[in-house]
Amino acid sequence: MNRLWAPWRSKFVSGKKKKQCIFCIKKNRDKETYIVKKSKFSFAMLNIYPYNNGHVMACPYRHIKDLKGLSDKELLDIMKLVQDMQRLLEKKLRPHGFNIGINTGAAAGAGYKDHVHIHIVPRWNGDTNFMPVTSGTKVLPQSLRKLYELLTC
Repeated sequence: MNRLWAPWRSKFVSGKKKKQCIFCIKKNRDKETYIVKKSKFSFAMLNIYPYNNGHVMACPYRHIKDLKGLSDKELLDIMKLVQDMQRLLEKKLRPHGFNIGINTGAAAGAGYKDHVHIHIVPRWNGDTNFMPVTSGTKVLPQSLRKLYELLTC
C-alpha cells in the first residue's frame, strides 16, 4: 500500500489529551468547535483529526460514558442526528457509503473514553478499507473550515 503522510494527525495520536472533555461544549462557540448541527439532546461536530473527509461525530450533551447511560429520549435523539448527518453528508459530499461506529473504552480504541460519541465516516469507492484508515494516516482533500462552511450553509 502506498502511504501519504499527514503529520497533523500525529499531534492527536502522540500528544497529551486535554483534561477538559472536548465534547462538553461551550455555548455560542459552534464555529470555533466545528459544530455543524444541534438537536435537543445531542450535537454533531467535525472530527479535527478525521479518518476521512467529512468525518463527523454525534455526541450527547450529557457527559456519559456509554450508550447504557443514555435515556430512551437521548438515545432516539442521537440516532436521529446520525441519520440527519448521513443525509447531509450524502447531499453535500456524495459518498458511496459510510462507516458508522462507537468505540467504547480504551481497549476498543476510544480516543475519548469518558464521553460516548458516534463516528460517521463517509466512504468512497477505492479510498481504502476501514482498518488502514483508522490505524494509519489519510490525506484529506478539503480543509476543516471549508468543510464546515459547506455543511452549515
